[in-house]
Amino acid sequence: MLTLFYAPGACSLAPHIVLEEGGEKYEPKKLDLSKGEQRTAEYLKIHPLGRVPALKLDDGTPLTENTAILPFLGKRFGLWPKDPVREARALSAIGFFAATVHPANGHIGRTERYTDEKAAFPGIQAKAKQSYAEYMKQIDGMYAGREWLSDSYSVLDAYAFIFYFWHQRRGEPAAELRNYTAMKDRMLQRPAVQRVLADEGLKL
Repeated sequence: MLTLFYAPGACSLAPHIVLEEGGEKYEPKKLDLSKGEQRTAEYLKIHPLGRVPALKLDDGTPLTENTAILPFLGKRFGLWPKDPVREARALSAIGFFAATVHPANGHIGRTERYTDEKAAFPGIQAKAKQSYAEYMKQIDGMYAGREWLSDSYSVLDAYAFIFYFWHQRRGEPAAELRNYTAMKDRMLQRPAVQRVLADEGLKL
């Protein structure tokens, strides 16, 4: 049985949704980041960086990073493209999300990871917010004229859902992103998404 280590509202929301969509029994393990549960010696054996998500596989070995976890789960649950070209495009989207969009969010909310100079925080955060807003527009364009990023609903949409949530939570004008907002509304109609949001205590 799979075990997911997650924190409410973190990027672990994506694999949490995918696991719920999959229909298999799994064990969700919630970590309270504010209490430092991600930095315990026990958890660091699972994820040496002390972050979420982490997925313990059927054989008990850990898998970390959404770039690996989401394709693994997508293939397991039929939420990943089978055509080689479409798969390459899915990997491209996940790479963009993980290497570009997510770090911009980190520069806003985890600025201390990038500099010890607190006087530099405001400038870093302002630039990151500007960049993040541009990435949101780019994702909005990716959804133009389509319901889902791939030919059908996939792990990509669960991942994209997080960035919209973070943008709106910061009070940014997310509703202006019409295509992205329509996708968010479709996500909210999915029972698996509803269950996960309720479990994590999130509202969107």
